[in-house]
Amino acid sequence: MISVIIPVYNEQSTIKACLLSLCRQSVKPREIIVVDDGSTDGTAEAVREFIRSNRDCSVKLRKTAHRGPGLARNFAAAKTRGTILVFADSDMTFEHKFLEKLTLPIKTGKSKGTFNTDEEVANWDKPLSRCWNYFGGLPGRNRIKAEYGQVSPVFRAILKSEFLKSGGFTPIGYTDDWTLSRKLGYKADLAAGAKSYHYNPETFPEVYRQARWIGKNEFISGTLLRRLFNLFRYSPLYQIPRSLILSVKYRQLLLIPFSAVYSLGVTVSVVKSFFRESKYK
Repeated sequence: MISVIIPVYNEQSTIKACLLSLCRQSVKPREIIVVDDGSTDGTAEAVREFIRSNRDCSVKLRKTAHRGPGLARNFAAAKTRGTILVFADSDMTFEHKFLEKLTLPIKTGKSKGTFNTDEEVANWDKPLSRCWNYFGGLPGRNRIKAEYGQVSPVFRAILKSEFLKSGGFTPIGYTDDWTLSRKLGYKADLAAGAKSYHYNPETFPEVYRQARWIGKNEFISGTLLRRLFNLFRYSPLYQIPRSLILSVKYRQLLLIPFSAVYSLGVTVSVVKSFFRESKYK
């Protein structure tokens, strides 16, 4: 039995589509638990509206103070009834057999936890969404590099017993979903054919907010050396020539302002890390 956990923070615009695609799966989840992590928009009401109009799908809303997605997932996991936990983001949708294919290696005893690499950009028609991929070194609409490999430090699905054994996610911010594999001592296995769609930021405010969140992660601002390196890496001295090269390569002039906004977001987070800014989104 599958329990799907979705932490949300100000995701009013995407949560309904995510829930609808999960409710229409070939293998129905026993429950879908949405954890509202202190949203300040209409996310909670959007979930309540969905529940009222989709009584045949077991969706539950839980609310917590704003402490980040890791602790929100831990909170929900302790309340689940399923034997397999699936972690979804609210800005994702899923093909009809996603849950079936994602959990098959676990159900057949071949794996304790899985992930998928077949994940496309849901809003590829938006120019800034395409810029997000180009800026990250992804030339097409797939959000994960083809050469990623057969294992991942991030679990999309895992046996509940293994999750509980690990003690759950460590709340370190953007990369808290890496902490399970570190504590368990093994990585997630690839689930072939499990396809999902993920929205990229498509406006400059969204790009800035997501870059701020990314800039808080341990690989960018976790140590003094990383902070100093990334202050240079995202400085105009480095990013202006890089953005010009990318704009020519992809024939997309928007990459120039995109780079400026993204770099500003990361830089602000790195600077604030010196003052122990919260790691939450």
